[in-house]
Amino acid sequence: MTIIESAVEINKPINEVYTFLSNMNNHQQLMPENIYNWSSTEDDAQFTIQNMAKLAIKISNRVENKELTAIPTEKAPFDVELKWTVEDNGNGGTKAKHIISADLNMMMKMLASGPLQKLADHQTQKLKEVLG
Repeated sequence: MTIIESAVEINKPINEVYTFLSNMNNHQQLMPENIYNWSSTEDDAQFTIQNMAKLAIKISNRVENKELTAIPTEKAPFDVELKWTVEDNGNGGTKAKHIISADLNMMMKMLASGPLQKLADHQTQKLKEVLG
């Protein structure tokens, strides 16, 4: 299993960050430009990654003010889990971490781990910009 992580500190209380992340409609604001055909509800999202694949994901687990997990609802090119964790940073803000767990073979790891890391980093930075 390949684990890709990106973390960011946000000067907002934990419940505000969690509430934003728990609604999939808000995740469109966190996506890079190569994501299009976005459609979402509070619990799921469908989108196309340019030159790659169409993905449909849904929130499979919510732990209030702690974590959210999303998994594919249709067959994906590989097993993947998208998780956000949030924790109090001790001074009124929140530490948010985006964790992508993907079951990649060696070939897929070479091809996909760079873009997946870039995606995780982009989403955490956008989260900071949107909520900052």
